[in-house]
Amino acid sequence: MRVALVTARTVHHADPSAAADRLDTLRALLAGRGHDVTVFCGQWWEGEHDAFDHDGVTYRAVGLTPADRWAPLRLVPALRAFDPDVVHVAASRPGFVFAARAATPLGAPVVTEYYDPPPAGALHRWAANASDAVVVPSEFVATAAQEVGFPSESLRQFPNAVEMERVRAVEADPDAGDVVYSGTLDEEANLESLLLALAEFRSYDWSATVVGDGPERAGYERQARDMGIADRIDFVGEQDLESRLALFKGAHVYAQTAYRSSFPTDLLRALACGCVGVVEYHANSAAHELVAGCSRGFLATSDEELVDCLRDATDVDHEDVDERFATYDETAFLERYLELYRELGAV
Repeated sequence: MRVALVTARTVHHADPSAAADRLDTLRALLAGRGHDVTVFCGQWWEGEHDAFDHDGVTYRAVGLTPADRWAPLRLVPALRAFDPDVVHVAASRPGFVFAARAATPLGAPVVTEYYDPPPAGALHRWAANASDAVVVPSEFVATAAQEVGFPSESLRQFPNAVEMERVRAVEADPDAGDVVYSGTLDEEANLESLLLALAEFRSYDWSATVVGDGPERAGYERQARDMGIADRIDFVGEQDLESRLALFKGAHVYAQTAYRSSFPTDLLRALACGCVGVVEYHANSAAHELVAGCSRGFLATSDEELVDCLRDATDVDHEDVDERFATYDETAFLERYLELYRELGAV
């Protein structure tokens, strides 16, 4: 199958997003299965050549930068020259959707992906209606899309993938804390809720690991000192995937308190690693979806309940791997897309 992936920004640009990470996972899995993949994007490589082969696929520049205003117009002839069986568009720019439809009026289906809740406005609504299907990662994003006028019949909900083979193989980090948190330490992290809850257990023997960095890290470290629990908490900064999985396997509880998350991929990984999931509910987060009805998950709707959930989580036995989350494996992730492409007429 010839697959065109269209995105303004890739993981190779500065400050890659979770949406770019997800599209890159799809790129790698498609190429690994033997499909012919070309990524149409803003240029990220040096030199004046408009195409660049990397890691088994071709990247073709339709703009000099991710924000190039003329990129949608350049996309039309580029897609026609590639002659794809399916066009998959990351919809941060609705113009790419219209260009994809113009390039394939009688041919390839157009699948549009919204990783985050779409903005209200006619352009995004028209882009959704111009697509053969719209993919979102969670019920939270699907609901937000319907609220701004996206047709419900076109929505498909495909969760992010978990790397189950690596989960099974990784060894637990013996230095992991009993409780682990991971994420960008910014104003949306809401790590303060977890610190306040942990401070309620000062008289008990526990430790915690905070994975990640960001503009609010120093402030959170100061809060831990002010609460008198800094000696229990290890701020380890950014960690690669292998190190994070090892920390998750070594921990007993993974705590998710961030205000915003279109899909909490590290929570999914931690659950697969056998962690008990403790989630603080927030209206702009999909995290509660992973623990709802889960015997190894707890959902808090207030700071007081978060304390109770942490206490209750200690009564749940530790596990090394939770095979129930194999349904989120990379193979299943890819098959969902391939089945959709075939359903829409791609060959």
